[in-house]
Amino acid sequence: MFYRENGQFKTSYNADQQVFAIPQDRWAILALVLFAFVGVPMLVDEYMFRAILVPFLILSLAALGVNILVGYCGQITLGAGASMAVGAYAAYNFLIRVDGMPALAAILLGGVMAAAVGIVFGAPSLRVRGLYLAVATLAAQFFWDWAFLRIKWFTNNSSSGSVSVADINLLGWTISSPVDKYLFCLGILVAFSLMAKNLVRGNMGRQWMAIRDMDVAATVIGIRPIYAKLTAFAVSSFYLGVAGALWGMVHLGSWEPAAFSIDRSLQLLFMVIIGGMGAISGSFFGAAFIVILPIFLNQMLPLVGSLFGLEVSVALVSHVEFIIFGSLIVFFLIVEPHGIARLWATGREKLRLWPFPH
Repeated sequence: MFYRENGQFKTSYNADQQVFAIPQDRWAILALVLFAFVGVPMLVDEYMFRAILVPFLILSLAALGVNILVGYCGQITLGAGASMAVGAYAAYNFLIRVDGMPALAAILLGGVMAAAVGIVFGAPSLRVRGLYLAVATLAAQFFWDWAFLRIKWFTNNSSSGSVSVADINLLGWTISSPVDKYLFCLGILVAFSLMAKNLVRGNMGRQWMAIRDMDVAATVIGIRPIYAKLTAFAVSSFYLGVAGALWGMVHLGSWEPAAFSIDRSLQLLFMVIIGGMGAISGSFFGAAFIVILPIFLNQMLPLVGSLFGLEVSVALVSHVEFIIFGSLIVFFLIVEPHGIARLWATGREKLRLWPFPH
């Protein structure tokens, strides 16, 4: 009864075009963001920050980038991990090679470099689609895996092939503790989420969705495929590059090329499929599922095994995790292709109509 639109009239175009048209949604999102900034740091311990919250925030940002390309523009990619790697190594080199480079500027420049690389490797989308485009982006993944492993300049001539970054600073704020890392990543995620929401609602987002639904018809009505597809690759790679820089410089602190392998690309694609393609909220649902499920299985399977007198090995937990991931992907593709986000939207619609459905 409290989630209804009766009597909420809009008297201007600006009111009708708000990001959250229903006041209850606006207040709920504002309360959630406020709780994330103020309440969570006071209630959560260090393990939760390191193992769950910080990875969730960064992977949500990366899933946003993949969702823009796959969900909104309909261009399949298997090279998301490569874009994250480009962003991480570009930010690292900006930070160590440019004197006085602010950490936030290095992270954003890493995203810009990833966007430039994304445009180059997104060019095949102008001629190929589907499986052929997936293979083209997979080639980008293998190329950058090889480049960061073999070309020593990217790692500042590190003999081990790994790089490390000391605690980064932002306007005198040393981001070293888990709470600092959480707040820093949360601020970036909120800003980028709002930007993505406005992008997909605007002219550019409508062009992406027209290309996704039927590119021939979109071309007939005046949409330029070259512009729509390359901007989708650029924006998606920018988000992934910033996420990669945060993953390496804030979450890991020290990393090697294996941190952004093909497994990372598949993981991000799974997030979008399970969370919901073509929905901003789907990126958050998918990231939460992917981050929490392994921890849940690691805790629950040994407990269930002990109840039945069985020994549960680490390998068994890993295999069960893969089985569940594969089963859920098949389930969502068959039963609900739009993922958890669609289930959430359906529940909200029923709540808005209750108790007088029509």
